Amino acid sequence: MPRTRVSFEMRQKARALRVHATKGESLLWYELRDLKSGGIKFRRQCPIGPYIVDFACLAVKLIVEVDGDLHEHEKGKRHDAVRDAYLRSPGFG
Repeated sequence: MPRTRVSFEMRQKARALRVHATKGESLLWYELRDLKSGGIKFRRQCPIGPYIVDFACLAVKLIVEVDGDLHEHEKGKRHDAVRDAYLRSPGFG
């Protein structure tokens, strides 16, 4: 996937998601950011295409999502399937 410019609106939305992180996201971020000393850098609330993923290690194309209640409903599952297919196309896992 070629690198594209992230819109102002998408950057603002990602910033708001970082400020209002869930408890699960905050706890996981506390652990993931410690990996930076070992050379593994994660970004949180990272825009990729039209989506914002919870955590991404771009160097190894790894995405980590913290799913909440919204992902348990049928509409959430359909959205996740479309998003996952989009993200897998450039090789993210």
